Amino acid sequence: MLGEYRIEGRRASEIAASVERGVGSGQLKPGQLLPPMRELAATLGVNPNTVAAAYRTLRERGVIETDGRRGSRVRPAPATTARGSIRVEAPAGVRDVSNGSPDPVLLPPLGAVFAEVAREYAERPPMYGEAPVDEEFARLARAAFDEGGVPAGPVGVASGSLDAVERVLAVHLKPGDSVAVEDPGWGSLLDLVPALGLRPVPVAVDDEGPLPAAVARALGGGARAVIVTDRAQNPTGACVTAARAAALRAVLDDHPDVLLVEDDHGHGIVAQPLHPLTTGRGRWVFVRSVAKAWGPDLRIAAFTGDPETVDRVLGRQRLGPGWVSRLLQRAVVHLWTTGAVDPAAVAASYGARRDGLVRALARRGVEAHGRSGMNVWVPVTDETGAVARLLGAGWAVAPGARFRMDAGPAIRVTVSGITRADIEPLADAVAYAAGPAPARSYG
Repeated sequence: MLGEYRIEGRRASEIAASVERGVGSGQLKPGQLLPPMRELAATLGVNPNTVAAAYRTLRERGVIETDGRRGSRVRPAPATTARGSIRVEAPAGVRDVSNGSPDPVLLPPLGAVFAEVAREYAERPPMYGEAPVDEEFARLARAAFDEGGVPAGPVGVASGSLDAVERVLAVHLKPGDSVAVEDPGWGSLLDLVPALGLRPVPVAVDDEGPLPAAVARALGGGARAVIVTDRAQNPTGACVTAARAAALRAVLDDHPDVLLVEDDHGHGIVAQPLHPLTTGRGRWVFVRSVAKAWGPDLRIAAFTGDPETVDRVLGRQRLGPGWVSRLLQRAVVHLWTTGAVDPAAVAASYGARRDGLVRALARRGVEAHGRSGMNVWVPVTDETGAVARLLGAGWAVAPGARFRMDAGPAIRVTVSGITRADIEPLADAVAYAAGPAPARSYG
C-alpha cells in the first residue's frame, strides 16, 4: 500500500510527523491510501486510539483526508505554482489582452480624494479600539446592498474579495471539507480553496451562471459551501439571470446547512441587474469589492451576511490585522459620495468592446462568451497552439488553464485594453488561432 515507505512512531505526534515526512519527501504521493488504523496500530505495536489521534491531527493540518469506509489517503497537494503564473509574457510589440485589469482611463483620479482624507486625518486620527468599519462606509455599503435586493445583515470590510472569501471559509469549514466552485472560474479562488486544505468540486457554468443540476450534484455529494459569481464572472462573463437565480435558490433550499458565498465584484462596471441567490436564511455572505470600478490597489471589499458569520469574521480579523485601514475606507466613501465614477458609462464602455468582439467572432463562426464584465471566453481545440498563434499575430491572451478544472480548453481575452478599432483585427487573429470549433462547450 505504501511501497517502500515505512510509517514509524510510538506516540500520535511521532506517527503524524512520520507521515508528514513521507509526504514532504515525495515518498507518500498525493492520493496514496494509508493503512487502516487498526492495521497500522498492529504493525507499530500501539493502541488503535493512538493511530486515530495521529490521523485526526493529519486531517486537521490538511495532510490527509478520510472518506468513510474508503479509508484515509494523502490529500492532493495544493498547486506549488499559482495559476496566475500560467501566463504569457507580452514581448515588445505584442498587445497584452490577458491580465484582467480594468481600463485605467475609466478609473477615478485619487489625488484630491486622498488629500481630503489626509485633512480629515489631521483633524482626528483614528486610534486603537475604534469600530473596525467606518460608520459612513457601512451606511453607504448597506444602502447599495439594499438597492440590489441583498437581505439585511451587518456590514464588514475586508482587503478585497479574495480576503473576504478566505476569512468566511476559514471560520466555517475544516480541512477536508468540499467547496463547490465554478468551472471555469476565478483562478485565484481555485488556488485558494486547496491551499486552505479544502476540496474544490467543479460546477459547470453557462452564460447564465452555475448550472443548477451541477450545483445539486455537488451539494448532494457533500459540499459544505458553494461560491457563486453573480455578474461579470471571471473568465466567462456569465451573469446570473432571474430565472437561473430562482432555480439555484430551489437547489439551495434543499441544503439549508450549506454556506453560500456570493461575489459581486462586477458592481459598478456592469449594466445587468443583480439577482442575489441568498434569501437571508442560514449561513450566507455577499461580497462586493471596489477593485474593478474604483481601483484595484484600494484593496477594499464590503461584505454582509448572517450575523453569526459576520461576527466570526470580524472577530478573527481583530486577532490578525485588526481592521482594514479606515483611511482607505474614508477614501472609498469620498469616491462613492462625489460621483467619481459613472457606473452606467463604465458599463457601456466595457459592453461596447466586449459585445463588439463577441459579435465579430460570431461573424467568423467562432463561439465566444461574455454577457457582462470585461472578459471574453473563447473555447478552442488546442489551447497551447491558440495562445502561441495569437502571440505570433501580436496578441497575448490568457491560457484557459488558469481558470479551469474539468472544463474544456479555451482562451480568455480582456477587452479593457482595446479600442473599437482593435475589434476587427483582434477577431481575425482569434478566429485564425482558435481553429475548428471544439466538440464541447466551455461548461
